[in-house]
Amino acid sequence: MYLFISGAEIFVVLVIVVMLFGADKLPEIARGLGKGMRQIKDATNDIKREIKNSAEKNDIDIDIASNIRKEINKVTDNFEDLSDPVKKAKDTIVDEITGPIKRNK
Repeated sequence: MYLFISGAEIFVVLVIVVMLFGADKLPEIARGLGKGMRQIKDATNDIKREIKNSAEKNDIDIDIASNIRKEINKVTDNFEDLSDPVKKAKDTIVDEITGPIKRNK
């Protein structure tokens, strides 16, 4: 669950809030919390946008994860290219060894 709070704990918090502020103040509190959350979200989006624009202006690559993923794929492809001949040789050797055994049965 969100923030590791169970349903019973949320209910207790809501009861306490209603007791402290009254039922008529709850919509105002909810609106205030909603505005605050929206302002925080807008501020973080502005910060992200500024960082991205600054990085693009200074030719800094901020997409590190995709670059790492590309490098890992390159290494994996190179490893597969190197290991394919070894696998083929192993298969040939196994076939040579098991071939006479299969023919004798």
